[in-house]
Amino acid sequence: MIDIADVTQVQQRIAQIQKRIGLPDSDRVAGDFSSMLQRAVDRQKQSEAAAAAEPTKKETTYHGPEAAGAAKAESAPAAAGGLATYVQSAAEKYHVDPRLVSAVIQAESGGHQDAVSSAGAIGVMQIMPDTAKALGINPYDMQQNIEGGTHYLREMLDMFGGDVPKALAAYDAGPQAVKNYGGVPPYRETQDYVRKIMKNYR
Repeated sequence: MIDIADVTQVQQRIAQIQKRIGLPDSDRVAGDFSSMLQRAVDRQKQSEAAAAAEPTKKETTYHGPEAAGAAKAESAPAAAGGLATYVQSAAEKYHVDPRLVSAVIQAESGGHQDAVSSAGAIGVMQIMPDTAKALGINPYDMQQNIEGGTHYLREMLDMFGGDVPKALAAYDAGPQAVKNYGGVPPYRETQDYVRKIMKNYR
């Protein structure tokens, strides 16, 4: 991302250097460079304005066995029986309300084990590869994915004194963001995420 203040400083520095060494074509060089920077700044502003105008959402794609054929808009969620069993087992193991685990699953993937986000999060509870490694689980296995996600959710609940909204925000945006802002960070996606889960959880 271009910092407008940095651009201004660069432009001023170029002007100082050109004035000091007295380049014959300095005005042309400064003008060309200044125009290039201004165009880049304008493009960035347009991009930021367009992003702010669109609703924010997690980009998730589905990679199932049918991916070899034509692209499929949506994949079927995992079998409810197995999913419910895994949720109940993990919830009991880590002392997390199974309704909360289910609400997180619904928000994260809708129960699709083959869901992979644009950031690389995997499966039903959208476990990042580094998190899966730290937890010692295989995120591509539904049972391990749910157990790992529930374990991580337990860690976030413990970290934030049982405060569910903060724990959910940490699950989505990372614990450091919650610490930095002293609560749910002012990210539209995270705020919508927490609001959606709390609505379904209650």
